[in-house]
Amino acid sequence: MKRVLTLLLWLGLAINAAAQTDKGFEISKNLEIFANVYKNLHMNYVDDVDPGKTMKVAIDAMLASMDPYTNYFAESDMEDVKMQVLGQYGGIGSLIHQEGGKIFVAEPYEGLPADKAGLKIGDRIVAVNGESTEGKTNADVSSAMRGQAGTQVTLRLEREGKEFDVTITRAEIRLPNVPYSGMVEGNIGYIRLDEFTQNAAKNVREAFKKLKRDNPGMKGIILDLRGNGGGLMGEAVDIVNIWVPQNELVVETKGKVASKNIKSRTRMPAEDLDIPVAVLINGQSASASEIVSGSLQDLDRAVVIGERSYGKGLVQNILPMPYNSQMKVTVSKYFIPSGRCIQAIDYKHRDENGRAIKVPDSLKTAFSTRHGRTVYDGFGIEPDIEVEHPSSSLLSVALYNRFHFFNYAIKFHREHDTIPAPKDFVITDEIYQDFINYLSDKTYEYTTYTENIISDLRKVAEEEEYMDNLKQQIEQLEKTYKEAKKDDLIRHRDEISQLLQDAILVHYYYRKGSIEGALSQDPDVKKAVEILSSPTEYNKILNR
Repeated sequence: MKRVLTLLLWLGLAINAAAQTDKGFEISKNLEIFANVYKNLHMNYVDDVDPGKTMKVAIDAMLASMDPYTNYFAESDMEDVKMQVLGQYGGIGSLIHQEGGKIFVAEPYEGLPADKAGLKIGDRIVAVNGESTEGKTNADVSSAMRGQAGTQVTLRLEREGKEFDVTITRAEIRLPNVPYSGMVEGNIGYIRLDEFTQNAAKNVREAFKKLKRDNPGMKGIILDLRGNGGGLMGEAVDIVNIWVPQNELVVETKGKVASKNIKSRTRMPAEDLDIPVAVLINGQSASASEIVSGSLQDLDRAVVIGERSYGKGLVQNILPMPYNSQMKVTVSKYFIPSGRCIQAIDYKHRDENGRAIKVPDSLKTAFSTRHGRTVYDGFGIEPDIEVEHPSSSLLSVALYNRFHFFNYAIKFHREHDTIPAPKDFVITDEIYQDFINYLSDKTYEYTTYTENIISDLRKVAEEEEYMDNLKQQIEQLEKTYKEAKKDDLIRHRDEISQLLQDAILVHYYYRKGSIEGALSQDPDVKKAVEILSSPTEYNKILNR
């Protein structure tokens, strides 16, 4: 028997070695073919070929057949890598946007070089280091403004019709991963986390401790992960650790390479094991955001509120490459405490058009939380309490895309030196009427679904030769609708006012002001306050 087992083991090893040899041969063969194609192209192609550009195109095409997160970064892209991983880059610290072929300052970050140099929202960037921005894209101008910390960049700006130069010393820009924390109604704490970059967990923990210290009667805490696309897994584990005891499993990674199979547990004593916790998520909450929300859900330590998350359960490692380049490679998948994987899209299998497919409902598997609640894998994190959000009106979208909120806010700021604190500032009847007056000579065309239906009705009536009978009724319908459409600015006032308030608050209180100002009208926050303020309801959700 022992001889048989030995023989089978030897045979298995031999087959595996042969398979590895075959695969190694295939790799060597195809690398040789590729090298010869590359060499012959450069030696014989009719026009000159840029070697670096050609290779980058080839690499990108190869990686495109994997998943969207496996990428190659040339040396020139290293600033983008630093931005993604560390939340920092060398630059002036300002958002910009393109409008009508021109580049404008969209928002200088508080306390950073652009802000200290006096740049204002709405300044037009005419030139960077003497080179005109005419015909340049956002990416072009952003790249020109970035550079090594300590170096200088000169911007020619236009403000209210006057041009002037500003020389700014670049700095290592670190974007705050916690742009705002504070209290909302009902004595409930609130922390907004934008990215899982370095020190995210430390910053969330410090914000939580400060809220507890300054508000001894705090009844609960809201962690807002909406729009947070993820980042460093270790930071996610340490954030869970704030409310979960030491040595709890938070996430496990499993992949082809055994060394990538890691169980990540909480490392420190928790900050608070009893305070009720609510986590807000939406369709843009991904990766590390799903580790935090999903593991707290699996451990029955928090109520998850909002919309279903994105479903990114793939783990990337950044690998060093020759000539200061790097490669980000998907090496494993995330599994949270219940055992479920949060990945929602199957990049290994594609449809007839080459598009990756979502995990079908038939392949979803049920898992259980610590208290026995049923949760499912294969489609991100489903909230415990789903909050419906009405879709944006076509009018609001048109006004936003035409930059009318942005430009009116510039006008408003020039005309008003001060406004109330963010939580007290509201769009009054007077402000709203002024906005309507501002729009009177502006264009913001939009076609509603009702208009499309009326237009289709006219076409069908003409095609089927009913127009002679229906012409009068259709024309009356069109006339009635046009009259009704004039009231859209009144009909959608609440939604438009919120967008207008946000655009104005940024001028006076930076981004943290716009976040604070929106909280009182936020349906997800309102629901979280309602749940956290009722211990009976909170416990009922986590123990059902």
